[in-house]
Amino acid sequence: MSYADVAKKGPHQSAEEARAPAMPEVERSDESVHSLVDVDSPHVSSVPSDFESQSIKTDTQAERIELEERARQQAAKEKEAKDKAKEKAKRGSDIAKQNAKNPVILGNALTLGILGTLLGIGAYRKYAANKLTWKLVGTWAGVVGLFALGDYYVSQ
Repeated sequence: MSYADVAKKGPHQSAEEARAPAMPEVERSDESVHSLVDVDSPHVSSVPSDFESQSIKTDTQAERIELEERARQQAAKEKEAKDKAKEKAKRGSDIAKQNAKNPVILGNALTLGILGTLLGIGAYRKYAANKLTWKLVGTWAGVVGLFALGDYYVSQ
């Protein structure tokens, strides 16, 4: 059953109900004149006569110029920090070059590489056998710490 069939069965509208409602009308009055802005009031701002010759004409323009200046200052600070970091890195490479033939440093680097490799292989074997525990890791960390302490005093 359609909507039209159901609507046919219901009560019929009267002529008054079938008519569309009247459109609202705008009331005319002269009271709206009182809401106009008084040109002599302080709410209206005037432009100075030298407005066209000013370099900064609006608040938005002044804010943008201020933001651009801050950005330039920030970029200068970042460039200075970058230059300092480059100098520091260069000094670090100079120290490495100076100590490249020092037998203590070479020995420590070689020992560190061998010890790290052996500990890594041993830890992997324990892990593969499912026998790697935190107790074992802590014990070997203590052994490495004691070795490092001994190496420090021997290297002095």
